[in-house]
Amino acid sequence: MLASFLPNTLNPTLAIQIADQIGAAIMEEQFAPGERIREVNLASMFNVSRATVRDALRILESRGLVNITPQRGARVTLLSMQELHNLFEIRAVLLALASRRAAGNYQPADGPRLKGALAQLKRSISNPTAYARASAAMVSEVARLSGSEQLTEMIASFAQRIGRYARLGLVTQKRRNRSFTNWTALVAAILARNEDLAEATHRRLALENREAAMMEIEARACAQADDGVRKARARKARVVN
Repeated sequence: MLASFLPNTLNPTLAIQIADQIGAAIMEEQFAPGERIREVNLASMFNVSRATVRDALRILESRGLVNITPQRGARVTLLSMQELHNLFEIRAVLLALASRRAAGNYQPADGPRLKGALAQLKRSISNPTAYARASAAMVSEVARLSGSEQLTEMIASFAQRIGRYARLGLVTQKRRNRSFTNWTALVAAILARNEDLAEATHRRLALENREAAMMEIEARACAQADDGVRKARARKARVVN
């Protein structure tokens, strides 16, 4: 191997950086499910070529956040109950394992950073978007404390894809309060080096978030159906009159 080859000094490509930013916007529904993403607009916003944007969109397609159709461009993928169920099933296993390892590896020097992340979560509890971001930061911190590079990479690899659903499960104040209670219990278990309790708590946290997200998707579907009925009645009324 060449002595000058130092891959750890390389920065993410421009396309990856753009994909990360668009992915974060999709996760926070700045781009709605099903919305078309126009290359020319993004190229102008980021001041890059359309080819670079196209590469970024391909990255997002590989992450499951957009669908690209020839001649029609890219659209944000729709929310799916099946995807939600499958992703959270995997997430619950990975996060439970990360918390178990974090508890087993915990050292007093880790305390300030972990407690600081929990304090930030508490400060953001009244804001759904800020809370979702702080919750994601908590996940990253627990993954770091697990000491497993492979486990951390797996959790990070679909963070944005699953983040869309995780955010839905935190839209109400009641849900965020419950989530914070679980996070507080999880941090306490890690500080106590209680591996079994840490694992069980994080599994519960993930599965409760899944159930709340499913309820939110169902509520949205019902609202859309009701809206469709109202519009149909309005059209019929106009025809009759």
